[in-house]
Amino acid sequence: MLIPLKYNLRHLVARWKTTLVAGVTFGLVIATFIIVMSLARGVEQALTTTGNPLNVIILRPGVESESQSQVAKDMYQTIRNYGGIAKDETGEPLASPEVLTLVNKPRATDGKASNVQIRGMHPLSLKIHPALRLVSGRMFTPGLREAVVSKRIAERFQGLKLGERTRLGRGEWTIVGVFDAQGTAFDSEIWADYQEVMQEFDRDAYSSVLVRAVDRAAVGSLKTLVEEDRRVKLTAKSEQLYYEEQTKTAKPIKAFAVFLAAIMAVGASFAGMNTMYSRVANRSREIGTLRVLGFTPMAVLASFLIESVLLALCGGIVGCLLALPINGLATGTTNFATFSEVVFYFAITPGLMLQGMAFAVAMGLAGGFFPAWAASRQTALTALRQL
Repeated sequence: MLIPLKYNLRHLVARWKTTLVAGVTFGLVIATFIIVMSLARGVEQALTTTGNPLNVIILRPGVESESQSQVAKDMYQTIRNYGGIAKDETGEPLASPEVLTLVNKPRATDGKASNVQIRGMHPLSLKIHPALRLVSGRMFTPGLREAVVSKRIAERFQGLKLGERTRLGRGEWTIVGVFDAQGTAFDSEIWADYQEVMQEFDRDAYSSVLVRAVDRAAVGSLKTLVEEDRRVKLTAKSEQLYYEEQTKTAKPIKAFAVFLAAIMAVGASFAGMNTMYSRVANRSREIGTLRVLGFTPMAVLASFLIESVLLALCGGIVGCLLALPINGLATGTTNFATFSEVVFYFAITPGLMLQGMAFAVAMGLAGGFFPAWAASRQTALTALRQL
């Protein structure tokens, strides 16, 4: 027969001061775990939501990112004539050559420099990429040194606000528009005319070619056409797959989150263990009474272990509440595939909060087992003699 749960609940309330201290300790650990893991989740979300399922990106074989790739100009002319490529209202194949390079700009907060991606866009690019929304200004004019920047990049870096002139490469460029890419990877970029970018950065080849397939079946056909065409010697993959492969940026953050959480969990478990040992020491009479009433050692063990878990769960709830306000806040980190700044949003999901609560239960079990075991080993006579 198990000891009624209300016995443990009453003790948590009656000894609210120690409950509060232990709960806050567990809560801080859970909040830290959730916040750091939400960084990794934010990076993954920004990259995995990027791309259209009908878009195919064509690159040089063996590269990890567009910035490492080169596609010769004559290859583009071959690619745009492949079958299976959708056409616009004028009959032009939706095949866009793009140029990706890096510019080093100082951050607005601390003045430290970081790399930002600048993407040279073909006039057809805007018809192929996911829809973006201009929040202010206008789109750049082809043939001019004009650029549009994402809202988040404009906020995070100096000299990139609407109307400002800034150095991108060798010369001065005018920021004529600010766009919102709806949380995708394009929120980390500056866009400008591809020919101007190639001239400014001495490029004689494109970084990639992006094409829109007529349907999902054509995606696979285009990939086969590209990889079997010995004239181009290139590789192709769906745009969604390309960005999903970039999520390795989140792996170091996840590893750091687990390491940090493990270190803090040890401290929190010892704090919980100390609290539970104190509770056991102060309840010798009750333990003796429970044994006299016929409750077995296993029932006493289960009761105190449940109390420890309840204490940790209270801390887990506190931790989730502490972490929630940062949900949706924008921040940035380095994309280790491109070595440029990637802007993303803290993403505290229900699944992540459940992981935090499961982590709290694990800490409660770890911190409560030995005190609960000590309580269960007390005989009725020994417990009563400690009065």
